[in-house]
Amino acid sequence: MTTQKANDIQPFIVMEVLEKAAEMERKGIDVIHLEVGEPDFNVPKGVAAAVQQAFQEGRTHYTHSLGDIELREEISKKYWKEYGAEVSPDQIIITSGSSPAILLSLSVLCEPGDEVIISDPGYACYPNFLRFLDTKAVKVPVYEEDGFQYRPEIIQQKINERTRAIMINSPMNPTGNLLSLEVMKELAKFDVPILSDEIYHGLVYKERAHSILEVTDNAFVLSGFSKLYAMTGLRLGYVIAPKKYVRCMQKIQQNLFICASSTAQRAGIEALRTAHEEVENMRQTYDKRRAYLIERLKGMGFSIKVEPTGAFYVFVNVKHLTRDSYKLAFDILKKAHVGVTPGIDFGENGEGFIRLSYANSIENITKGMDRLQKYFQEEFS
Repeated sequence: MTTQKANDIQPFIVMEVLEKAAEMERKGIDVIHLEVGEPDFNVPKGVAAAVQQAFQEGRTHYTHSLGDIELREEISKKYWKEYGAEVSPDQIIITSGSSPAILLSLSVLCEPGDEVIISDPGYACYPNFLRFLDTKAVKVPVYEEDGFQYRPEIIQQKINERTRAIMINSPMNPTGNLLSLEVMKELAKFDVPILSDEIYHGLVYKERAHSILEVTDNAFVLSGFSKLYAMTGLRLGYVIAPKKYVRCMQKIQQNLFICASSTAQRAGIEALRTAHEEVENMRQTYDKRRAYLIERLKGMGFSIKVEPTGAFYVFVNVKHLTRDSYKLAFDILKKAHVGVTPGIDFGENGEGFIRLSYANSIENITKGMDRLQKYFQEEFS
């Protein structure tokens, strides 16, 4: 028999859409992928060369459990240069992607029965991390008309003696919106540790993304190289933690993960040192796709109250068409051959939305939008 904890884990619906799409593709059906939040670019050339060099030099052994000191020093420099935040390399733990960073952080904060505040909608996996730690996810609704910003007065009502953290994600998955500096400052006043998922930092197209470390030291920064540097398969992330938690997190890392991939860490060093031009080219390309996708959606009659300016997502309100986003997503896949993610994947308050990713070529996005326009005209006109 499987455990109740394992049974309670909810599926990651976007992966089920992707798997169904792959099944269709094996039958020869052309599917346009607007569901997956994965860069369609290859890693920067210097990063690829660094991986090859690491193998040639025999850098294929364990590193320090906190991570390669050169990589931690580069991350420290990055946070000073970009945010004016003083971060010691000894506060940084390199992980195999940002998911272990989330687990390490929650593990030193939460006992069974504790509570963590998360947004609804929000990243689909957050509640499942908490379920595995027997911690309650306290979901706080965020609204389209606010640009999916937290309302601090609602957060204040949810805080009690069992509250161990507030999770934020900016730029946000699934909405693509940024949390304002003003809201961050208000959250910091609650004197509750903030877990700030900054994995989409750098993928911002108008205003600047702010790090939580600009306003408080009582915070854990969760980030990595998957999105900005198109290094999803290399599985390289990190957490910046207050010093008092690092030793315990290190011991958990030693036991559960040993260390992150040594070759991936060399790639991370190279990315931080030399990939700026290629990253900027990717960012500009995403911005053009973003503008095109928003224009097409508006032309099809969809209302976007606050335009997303980060990550590579648009969260589209389809409540005037249906309140069953799961059914709609799979119907779109079946009839229009376009993969989209149902809003229900991101929480009950995400119902009535679908998420479109523009991490695809402009040619494919154009083809996908043409198919969606035809679908909506035929099914709902």
